[in-house]
Amino acid sequence: MAKSRREAGKTNINNDELPKAKLNLKNIKKSLRLFTYLGKQKWKFIIGMFFLVGTAAVGLLFPLKSGSLFGFLGKSNQPTEIVTSQLQNLGLTLLFILIIQSVFSFGRTYFFSQVTENILKGVRDDVFKKIIQMPMSFFSKNQSSELNSRMSTDINVISEAFTFNIAELLRQAIVGIGGLILMIKLTPFKIAMWFLAIIPALTVITIVFAKKIRFYSKNFQDKIAELSTIVGEAVTGIVNVKVFTNETYEIKRYGEKTSEIKKFGFKYGLFRGTFFAFIIAFVFGSVFFILYLMIKLYLEKELTGEQFGQFLMLSLFVAASLGGLPEQIASIQRALGATDRVFELIDGEIENIELSNNHEKQTKGEITFNEVSFCYPSRPDFSVLKNISFKAESGQTIALVGSSGSGKTTIASLILRFYDPLSGNILIDGVESKSLSLTELRKQIALVPQDVILFAGSIKDNIAYGKPSATDIEITEAARKANALDFIESFPDKFNTLVGERGIQLSGGQRQRIAIARAVLKNPSILVLDEATSSLDSESEHLVQEALDKLMVGRTSIVIAHRLATIKNADKIVVLQNGKVQEIGSHEQLILNENGLYYKLCKMQFEIS
Repeated sequence: MAKSRREAGKTNINNDELPKAKLNLKNIKKSLRLFTYLGKQKWKFIIGMFFLVGTAAVGLLFPLKSGSLFGFLGKSNQPTEIVTSQLQNLGLTLLFILIIQSVFSFGRTYFFSQVTENILKGVRDDVFKKIIQMPMSFFSKNQSSELNSRMSTDINVISEAFTFNIAELLRQAIVGIGGLILMIKLTPFKIAMWFLAIIPALTVITIVFAKKIRFYSKNFQDKIAELSTIVGEAVTGIVNVKVFTNETYEIKRYGEKTSEIKKFGFKYGLFRGTFFAFIIAFVFGSVFFILYLMIKLYLEKELTGEQFGQFLMLSLFVAASLGGLPEQIASIQRALGATDRVFELIDGEIENIELSNNHEKQTKGEITFNEVSFCYPSRPDFSVLKNISFKAESGQTIALVGSSGSGKTTIASLILRFYDPLSGNILIDGVESKSLSLTELRKQIALVPQDVILFAGSIKDNIAYGKPSATDIEITEAARKANALDFIESFPDKFNTLVGERGIQLSGGQRQRIAIARAVLKNPSILVLDEATSSLDSESEHLVQEALDKLMVGRTSIVIAHRLATIKNADKIVVLQNGKVQEIGSHEQLILNENGLYYKLCKMQFEIS
């Protein structure tokens, strides 16, 4: 329970929480596959790399030239006009360098953005194309939130890496290494030696400290989120708190969490204090120590003013570049991990679906189950169906009844080939369903479920989902047959009325009738009704049942129902229990068997004379 509260308190995915991949040759080679999405745009990447190297090179030139400003401190005894002219020339040179660097920086960003967007478009298209064609077993193993994360968070991490992190890593590496070489070459070895001995070590320690502080900060925020969750639960469920007189329990629960936060806060504060003390004592101390050596050498004439300035400026640029490298490397590691997860989706096994949708062949709708057994891939040790056999003739209505968990919905899933049976076979018009094209098969089947989920568009869009090429006349006629036209026409925007996310703006009965209109428009040979009226009030149930009765005419209908009164007129009733067929027959036949399961179910629901 505590874990679920923690998860509830986390509303955003922090990049620091994303798994990282090792920065090795194998993972880098795998990530290079992204460049296959560039196609004819590879020249843009080459130009971007040119601008990147140019940015780094000019970035090294700037501290060298700006450091020369310090050389003017020793020219106070020279003619003012000459010194001023030289200073102006140096200023113009620095301005020119900045302009050139700005141009290179713009070119790098522009072309890398072009490269990134070309890659991401291809990746996004491929990922969604693969996800939408995955089998139902895939969706039973993967939560929608995880898939959304791969579609958004992972791809955004890849985008950031290509647009910024890779370029910054290369730039900072060039500036850092190049700057160190220039420092050693242009300044006395004494200073360079101390710099190389102190600054890199301090940089590493500072990075470790900063990483630890981020870890503490993240955990601290998580604990605050847990505290907020407790408040939210208590206030939202205040009726339950009052009814069960659990005020004391909630106060204690909140107090325990605040005590935990207090102790953690003490540790966090201690660590932060240590970090700031380290910064003041060692980092600032080291900087001033090196500065002291430089001034001492300058006074002893072993260091010129220009060298002083060059070393000072180079050291700032080198320290900044080296300090930023770990963060860029960590971001690229996250991008490698994200790339690996994205390609897992792209390389996944999909259903053999024909995306052309050019299937006009109409089946008769005859369905035969021959000794069908099945268990879900996620529960291989539990048999859901055991040797199920029955036949639905073309145009017949077959009702599936039984207690929850008896296998009714599973039969519907097998008809739609969301899954294939482990043994036995299912025939459609005498042909094994496995041998039929998935697209061809599903084109002949419509489903009206108990919980209808509409897409966040207009009523017209949702009805037309049954036949995207439908005309306005066909959509209107489908709505009329589904008993939906009256309530649609009552809305100010009529068919253009927005239904809201998952159809929240419509009532349950209205959503059901939209789903029926969608099925009417599809004009299937086989109709699957999965407890389509069980959650409706009496008036809505009457309107929906009337629409279903019209829809079922001339079609093979598989009706899953708990309300037995709705399936009295079925041609055949298949009674299931524990995944096995207990009885098959019409209502009149089954009700005569007082020892049968159907008789017992009927007796529980309504009076039998």
